[in-house]
Amino acid sequence: MIVKKLHDAGVRSEHAYTAATLSIGLSLASWLASNSREDIERADRWGIFVGEWAPTFFGLGLALANYER
Repeated sequence: MIVKKLHDAGVRSEHAYTAATLSIGLSLASWLASNSREDIERADRWGIFVGEWAPTFFGLGLALANYER
């Protein structure tokens, strides 16, 4: 079970939630940085690429929180 292995490795739900929040911030920052230097389509792709990590981290956070109970 992946969640058990993550928990045994020391990963807690708070870590996953923090990673998700940072992913949202990084998505915005990468979009703003590439928007000023590149065309709008490429900037959108960078922001979306990084922003897609957030739901995965939130899902892992929920799974870990349920396992921790």
